[in-house]
Amino acid sequence: MKFEYDTLDYIRKINKGTSYFDTFLNKNSLSAGILILKPDEEDTQLPHDSDEMYYVLEGDGFLKIKNKKYKLKKGKAFFVPKNTEHYFFGNKKKLSVLYFFGGIDN
Repeated sequence: MKFEYDTLDYIRKINKGTSYFDTFLNKNSLSAGILILKPDEEDTQLPHDSDEMYYVLEGDGFLKIKNKKYKLKKGKAFFVPKNTEHYFFGNKKKLSVLYFFGGIDN
């Protein structure tokens, strides 16, 4: 079982690949990953079956949760309840976010 993760490795993997996110931990009780959006890149995620927590590592833009938009900046964290519509948008800089799910990331 792995206990240590270098998030910079996952950021490099996303930057070189075709997906804008990478879930590096995927267990029954907890999942975690990195999401990166280039400026004005579309976030295509759908509501999840688990509660989720986002932590902004860098960047700007907004997170829309239900019908309210929240301004993003480094160091902010956001909780999104399961089955709730949400997505990132409007970033003018590269947006990097660490995320956690309360269960498996499907």
